[in-house]
Amino acid sequence: MGRESRRYVCQSCGYSSVKWMGRCPSCGEWNTLLEERERSYLKVLKTPPVRAVPLDSIPEESFTRISTGFENLDGVLGGGLVPGQVVLIAGEPGIGKSTLLLQVSRRLRSGGKVLYVSGEESSSQIAMRAKRVGAVEGRILILTETVFERILSAVRETGPSLVVLDSIQTVYSEELESSAGSVSQVRECAFRLSELCKEMGIPCFIVGQVTKEGAIAGPKVLEHLVDTVLHFEGERFNFYRVIKVSKNRFGQAGEVAVFRMTDRGLEEVLEPSAFFIEQRVRSPGSVIFPYTEGTKPILLEVQGLVVQALYTTPQRKTQGYDTGRLSLILAVLEKEAGIFTRDSDVFVNIAGGMAVREPACDLAVAVAIASSKRERIIPEDTVVFGELGLAGEVRAVHFGELRIEEARKFGFKRALVPRGQELEGNGIEVIGVSSISEAIDLIL
Repeated sequence: MGRESRRYVCQSCGYSSVKWMGRCPSCGEWNTLLEERERSYLKVLKTPPVRAVPLDSIPEESFTRISTGFENLDGVLGGGLVPGQVVLIAGEPGIGKSTLLLQVSRRLRSGGKVLYVSGEESSSQIAMRAKRVGAVEGRILILTETVFERILSAVRETGPSLVVLDSIQTVYSEELESSAGSVSQVRECAFRLSELCKEMGIPCFIVGQVTKEGAIAGPKVLEHLVDTVLHFEGERFNFYRVIKVSKNRFGQAGEVAVFRMTDRGLEEVLEPSAFFIEQRVRSPGSVIFPYTEGTKPILLEVQGLVVQALYTTPQRKTQGYDTGRLSLILAVLEKEAGIFTRDSDVFVNIAGGMAVREPACDLAVAVAIASSKRERIIPEDTVVFGELGLAGEVRAVHFGELRIEEARKFGFKRALVPRGQELEGNGIEVIGVSSISEAIDLIL
């Protein structure tokens, strides 16, 4: 016999308490504990014993990957979708998640049915978008439903080749009394859908909403449950979009795919380096940085601007770069290289709207700021990368050879890199530096 239990669950981190509190003791957020009711059933199950088996006796699983129809997206996923793979894709509202998944539904190479479940839009709204992007096909089945049990029933009944759920925060299970989007609902629905897709061998895309800070909404366990986590990034009013992989059980994390938004939907950019540097203007404060978080480098333009401060407190503004990291670089530049900016406004921009978080960009940012401060143009055939330490030393970074190879492919002649890395230039003059002062003296 079932019995009801009450508890208060933090909607930010998932912390559970038997009584209400104004502040969550786990994450420190205020007014995030909401009451949830659930029925628990006490069952005595007799489970048969299981045996552990030696690792070398387990046969390697063989499977055929399914192409999404986008070469870039296939590469990000490790070669395509795996049967039973559950992919979580998250991004800002209006960034193009639904558009991308509609196009994937049309281009899917398996040829089977696609079940597109929407809890946010009506069938007519989806049909209008599908017509605009050319995704109107009879094999795409649209289900507008928020009751999770009905969605599971539809998956079993149709037996599709792909399931798309848009979004996980809009559906709810009737077995739980909490509202849709709560921690318990998101956790339960994601787990049961993942279980069914793996049982039937159906790949699945789950759309996740994000918080105002840009993190995936809901409990962290959501990211642990799925096989792959994709972050869909970009400025809503810009025409580029970037997919970054933060987790992938069937491929390498850190991969990046670039798309261009058009009136006909998303178009993949096969050579993102050319796309990001094609509008570069030769001027002080501009330098090319080979960016990579996975195995595919992308050439980006780092722009620095130093001007006389208009106010008592100088401004430090960045676009696509961490402001705290900029403050660290400015301090090192002043102490180790004699580049004083305490009375100047400093602006740093990653052209094209890309967001760079890897420390390998430090040297490029420092050189761009020094170039703007001294009004000296950096040679346009030079790329720069390296991590900057507090003592002004330039530290080695990963994927050095891949970065240099990408620069060589686009006609660059010189690379300013950390000293000590054994890098093959292959036609590029590789210049190693050990400190920021040495780098500025060489390049400027």
